[in-house]
Amino acid sequence: MTEPPHDPQALAQACAEAMFQDDHASQALGVTLERIAPGAARVSMVVTANMVNGHGLCHGGYIFTLADCAFAYACNSYNERTVAREGAITFLRPAHLGERLIAEAGERVRAGRSGIYDVRVMRQDGGVIAEFRGHSRQIGQRFFPAEPRSG
Repeated sequence: MTEPPHDPQALAQACAEAMFQDDHASQALGVTLERIAPGAARVSMVVTANMVNGHGLCHGGYIFTLADCAFAYACNSYNERTVAREGAITFLRPAHLGERLIAEAGERVRAGRSGIYDVRVMRQDGGVIAEFRGHSRQIGQRFFPAEPRSG
């Protein structure tokens, strides 16, 4: 693809596909991109034995990583390469071996090159296990070249 799609949903999908292709961390953890839209994303992952800590629970770092993945796909849905500037998580309930975790990210605000996104991490039954807030920063690069301007 040499130019970005014109439709915002198609652009979000194309950006997510381009990003996932090189996202070896998410791939190694078995993260699945379930849904993408401009400023929003839903990802999931199953808690494996390698993710369980000494308490027999999913290590918080993996829950943070899943939330960060959803955040990354949501804020990279506009053909502007964007990175995390800051992220914070509040753990509410534990996750266990074999559970499928879902993280849903939504944009709260974009202003200039910065954005704020909230992510809810839950079990498949909808029980919330964590809330994440991420602050993003565009880095001045695109997934697809911008269309030349006429005139």
